[in-house]
Amino acid sequence: MTYDFSNIFAKILSGAIPCHKVHEDDATLAFMDVMPQAPGHTLVIPKVPSRNLLDADPAVLARLFPVVQKIAVAAKDAFGADGVRIIQFNEAAAGQTVFHLHIHVIPIVEGAGLKPHTGKMEDGAVLAAHAEKIRRALRT
Repeated sequence: MTYDFSNIFAKILSGAIPCHKVHEDDATLAFMDVMPQAPGHTLVIPKVPSRNLLDADPAVLARLFPVVQKIAVAAKDAFGADGVRIIQFNEAAAGQTVFHLHIHVIPIVEGAGLKPHTGKMEDGAVLAAHAEKIRRALRT
């Protein structure tokens, strides 16, 4: 399958759609999920067009996963989480709904449970505050 340059993450990368940025470098962008399953739910994406893990260049993955780790550590610290769930879907049959490679980083507090990912969008002020908490944790 070919990459769809009109997907929502491509639009975020182009600046056509805003996001609550947590981290950005020349190869990756991390931002808050607008329908978080838990406080601090962050997405990490490569800037290079890739549908998913199955077609990504290994060099893209080599740049992506150290950032996933960095965000996971910061999100765990920022939200006082007991653990971090890392999720990545490949193709519709596996649950992928946005066809740009993305990694979900979800801080997990034991016993708190997760909200459904198809629920309502979180308030922008809440997402901005959560992004700031993670950015502060990245600086320490």
